[in-house]
Amino acid sequence: MAGSCELYFIRHGIAEERGDAWPDDTKRPLTAAGATRLRKGVRGLRSAGIGFDVVLTSPLVRARQTADVVASASDPRPPIFVVESLAPGGAYASLMTDIEKYAKRGRIALVGHEPDLGEITARLIGARQPIVYKKGAVCRVDLAAVPSPSPGVLMWFLTPKLMRRLGK
Repeated sequence: MAGSCELYFIRHGIAEERGDAWPDDTKRPLTAAGATRLRKGVRGLRSAGIGFDVVLTSPLVRARQTADVVASASDPRPPIFVVESLAPGGAYASLMTDIEKYAKRGRIALVGHEPDLGEITARLIGARQPIVYKKGAVCRVDLAAVPSPSPGVLMWFLTPKLMRRLGK
């Protein structure tokens, strides 16, 4: 069993709309405005002294782009690893295995999608209802150990708007 760790669940930023322009949902990128808002939010994280030791991301383009922006919040810049368990519909057990692999690093950012992030967060903290993430929102959950024999602790939840305000 690994030691304690801080998990930072991050929903990807605002992406291009589904449709004819993006028939393959896995390739939809962030919009220019979505990337700009995300960078402003990341400045808020940085101003609050929040950084990461490693970033795990869904393989979808919009999540990988979000992970790149998120990694820029830390100095030194953390490594980014693509994990299938953060793809839409990824298995909870697989995600826990991925987290366990990186738990020694301490502060793990996990970039993914709704409704999965909300369901994972709720499960980790023992909540009955999923947590709702807006695009670009960040939530910190602390685990005493990985795997954790008891529920994690929800330390805080930041909306994208609040993150941008912190960065001003």
